[in-house]
Amino acid sequence: MEVEAHFLAKEDGIVAGISLAEMIFHEVDPSLKVEWSQKDGDYVQKGLQFGKVSGQAHNIVVAERVVLNFMQRMSGIATLTKTMADAAHPACILETRKTAPGLRLVDKWAVLIGGGRNHRMGLFDMVMIKDNHISIAGGIINAIKSVDQYLEQQNLQMEVEVETRTLEEVDEVLRYTSQTKSSLTRIMLDNMVIPLPNGDVDVSMLKDAVEMINGRFETEASGNVTLETVHKIGQTGVTYISSGALTHSVKALDISLKIDTELALQVGRRTKRA
Repeated sequence: MEVEAHFLAKEDGIVAGISLAEMIFHEVDPSLKVEWSQKDGDYVQKGLQFGKVSGQAHNIVVAERVVLNFMQRMSGIATLTKTMADAAHPACILETRKTAPGLRLVDKWAVLIGGGRNHRMGLFDMVMIKDNHISIAGGIINAIKSVDQYLEQQNLQMEVEVETRTLEEVDEVLRYTSQTKSSLTRIMLDNMVIPLPNGDVDVSMLKDAVEMINGRFETEASGNVTLETVHKIGQTGVTYISSGALTHSVKALDISLKIDTELALQVGRRTKRA
């Protein structure tokens, strides 16, 4: 049986996963015809029909759940990223490696669609010296020295980021790198956003750190980054703001694929979902 099925947005948000959906339909049945009225990154409103797939009914329903699982997750990530990225300006919003196992490429693709920037993909394309590495190395300078030596020995060139937790650590890094050639390119300012009892945040420590660095390195704020705090953090002068919540706590955007769209809309209106 030949049918036509329509994509329905059941929530307002940023749609993502359209290109991936086309790949999935093609993998199941190359003869399926997919058409869209929106593209990845566009805003969709609740009740909007934004695409359709036509062809053999059996193959459409075989692909349906896989397509929707990806699109709903990616659209949820893109929607949150867009809100965070707009609020963070002029700082850039980044995700982290806190992605669903096996779905890192997909999660990071959704962040790009939502207007964010990608952090490193894995342990192979950027060095990040974290608190545990610093503890193992016996101090922040020892850790930076070890990385510099390793990169030189292996003849590798890549960005290097170090996590700092205090202004003393920031000062230590700045003094060392002013006297010694280093591969360091970015300083992470971790948990320098202090929550206040009234629900606001104190960003004075973060501001002080950015002023100390004074453009010598890229800066990245992390910790206590929420929709409520990201704007204030973005005004401190940091280059980047990273948020694990973009991918580790995704709320999927509700999307359906319906053959009988009239009945689907009738039910949607009854349940206040369309």
